[in-house]
Amino acid sequence: MSSLWTPDGEHRVGRADPAAPAPTAAAPADERLAGPGDPDEEALRAEIDAEINEARARLAEAPPEIVVLNHAMGLYELGAIHLSSSPPNLVSAALAIDAFACLVEGLGDRLGPDIDTLRDALAQIRLAFVQIKGAADGPNAPEATDSPAG
Repeated sequence: MSSLWTPDGEHRVGRADPAAPAPTAAAPADERLAGPGDPDEEALRAEIDAEINEARARLAEAPPEIVVLNHAMGLYELGAIHLSSSPPNLVSAALAIDAFACLVEGLGDRLGPDIDTLRDALAQIRLAFVQIKGAADGPNAPEATDSPAG
């Protein structure tokens, strides 16, 4: 069982037993803090709100192509992590690589001057996928991994 961190708290993902009921979501951050009127908690809440507003302002000032490029590289890294695991997780790598390709090929030159670097990265990770898939044991390789095609 693993977890995923979000601004609303940590959430468990996946289930050890598919028949088990889904875990309940974490309480919103405001509910986890002490009740109203506690000066320490009010100061903490104000500090957290100020930090969130500052982060939002910085994000709003960033060129969108840079933000999207960073997300695209995150997908590239996710694909590389799954390819380099032992044994490689080809199904998960294929999904990450395909998502990366959707951004690179779908948005193209709109991603700015670094598009050539992204296209090269896409070609390299696709080649790595094909090489790793080819080296995998034939009968043990999942069938649904033929997706990262160039």
